Amino acid sequence: MDDKTRTELEAAAFRRLVAHLRERTDVQNIDLMTLAGFCRNCLSNWYQDAAREQGIDLDKAEAREIVYGMPYEEWKARYQTEATEEQKAAFAAVHKHEA
Repeated sequence: MDDKTRTELEAAAFRRLVAHLRERTDVQNIDLMTLAGFCRNCLSNWYQDAAREQGIDLDKAEAREIVYGMPYEEWKARYQTEATEEQKAAFAAVHKHEA
């Protein structure tokens, strides 16, 4: 497979992942972090890093809006819930080595 095709496939997979995360507003970032080790914020940070590597100035808010499909504060107000004690405990157990 040539580099152009690989890049196009990777971009398509990324777009599909972002669309899926936008649709699954019921899945909280803490759950993603606990189960997968990354969340929407991580993805937006990686996007911002990639832009920076290409010499593109993209701030944190802009990168998050690309991933969330709306301003981050709006997404939080609409969809983010307070983490339960169970979610906090599961997160802490998985990430205890990082503390």
